Amino acid sequence: MILEALEREGVEYIFGYPGGANLPIYQHLHEHPKLKHILVRHEQGAAHMADGYARACGKPAVVFATSGPGALNLVTGLCTAYMDSVPMIAITGQVASTQVGRDAFQESDVIGATSSVTKHSYLVTSIDDLPRVIHEAFHIATTGRPGPVLIDICKDVQQADAERVTPDRLEIPGYQLNGHVDLNRAGEAAQAIAGAERPVILAGHGVLLSRAEKELKEFAEKAGAPVGTTLLGIGAFPVNHPLSLHMTGFMGTGWNLKAVQNADVLMMVGMRVDDRVTARLADFAPKVKTFIHIDIDGSEMGKNVRPHIELVADARNALEAMTPQIGTLDAGRGQWLAQIDAWREEHPLKYTRSNDSHSNGRLQPQDVLIDMYRRARNEAIVVADVGQNQIWAALWWNYDQPGLFINSGGAGTMGFALPAAIGAKFARPDKAVWCVAGEGGFVMTAQELSVAVEHQLDVKIVLLNNFSLGMVRQFQDDFYGGVRSHSDLTHMPDFVKLSEAYGMPAIRVDKLEEVGPAMDTAEKTKGPFLIDFRIDPEANVYPIVPLGKSLNDFWEAPN
Repeated sequence: MILEALEREGVEYIFGYPGGANLPIYQHLHEHPKLKHILVRHEQGAAHMADGYARACGKPAVVFATSGPGALNLVTGLCTAYMDSVPMIAITGQVASTQVGRDAFQESDVIGATSSVTKHSYLVTSIDDLPRVIHEAFHIATTGRPGPVLIDICKDVQQADAERVTPDRLEIPGYQLNGHVDLNRAGEAAQAIAGAERPVILAGHGVLLSRAEKELKEFAEKAGAPVGTTLLGIGAFPVNHPLSLHMTGFMGTGWNLKAVQNADVLMMVGMRVDDRVTARLADFAPKVKTFIHIDIDGSEMGKNVRPHIELVADARNALEAMTPQIGTLDAGRGQWLAQIDAWREEHPLKYTRSNDSHSNGRLQPQDVLIDMYRRARNEAIVVADVGQNQIWAALWWNYDQPGLFINSGGAGTMGFALPAAIGAKFARPDKAVWCVAGEGGFVMTAQELSVAVEHQLDVKIVLLNNFSLGMVRQFQDDFYGGVRSHSDLTHMPDFVKLSEAYGMPAIRVDKLEEVGPAMDTAEKTKGPFLIDFRIDPEANVYPIVPLGKSLNDFWEAPN
């Protein structure tokens, strides 16, 4: 009944790991060849693979895990998906219903442990609740603000017999969706942007989730308003567009931060307005007279910044409603855009190049990523991990195409990139997939190399190896008196040998002139490939706002 329900929902892939409490499901899995099961090496990897799959193709993937430690190993992956509003269905085995609450072998309170990191969860103790629960879970996970849903199914339920009943319709008391846009408020928002002297639009992940990139571009062009994106919103607006401000927040571009801090009307669409965007909240956008917030989740309104105009709606629907209502633009718009161009010239993205005398011959990560993006040709999927590698990849991302940059934003989960890249490749086998990671995060889920090799997935791994927890080391240097406490990662595996042990080719690079040939080799090699780039251990991320400071106080790369 479970597997048939998954087939009806159009599930293609299940990322899972069998165990005692979910073996009844696995017993019948071979009878359903439409459901392709990927045996992971750790349940956290399963959740990240499902996450990457959903972000790459927009469809929810399914995760299987057994009870107790198996289910609890999903928590980090569920949290990652929950924080970033990614649809996922996690189906876990549970001890028999008669044993629940009795500390049975491999029993855990999975519902209690995951309630804060799932959109909804079910404990199924009666077979009469199947398959209704499965279909409800998919509906909840994929509608409104998406998110992971967990279904914990007792083992005796899995082994019970009952007549197969397919629900004709779903009735979920209390689950209400906002299916309309308040046209009056949409008009107010559009007119506020049009009438502003210094408007700025900030776009988040919600724009990508609603597939509203085209609508955002049309609105921005008609309104003559510059657009920045959050870290999770990268791809929502073309980076090379004249109105692009690139990334915002405490590691955003200098011209973006200048624009936000001097705006008189700020429209935030499909984003939480979290601390990584605002930095010191009391000093965020101090010259703004009108805050506009558009988000599908009404609970986000006023949580951090109190908007003057609230529009609780899907981003695409809201932008479609707003664009026709844009009136005459403020006469000073050209002057504002000229000022932003001046800031762009004054505060460009810069770094010490590998062949510069100041680098002492050490390979700079930006040179590696610039070469990678040149090969990505504006169409490959890039999956970044967390830390310095993530921000470097975000700042030097240069696409005009949407939805091709994937990373863990809200949770900041180290170890995300490799399994998520594997999931993305399963979702989009037609796309080249590049995985960008630091060595610290990579070793947290490196066992999933087995999956990449087993399925000969064409995933190319760019390992930016600086022998340390790079972002931690930079923070310690900049904000904690230079005390490098336990951030050294000198004693790490030989990543070339490690890759070869998994049956995957790899190469090591530590000079600029070796970057191109190594990338050529990776691209020509079928299946997975790893390049261990030994980068400058002192390379830092810039711009950056010091901890506890305002966006006005951002530091730039030293000359």
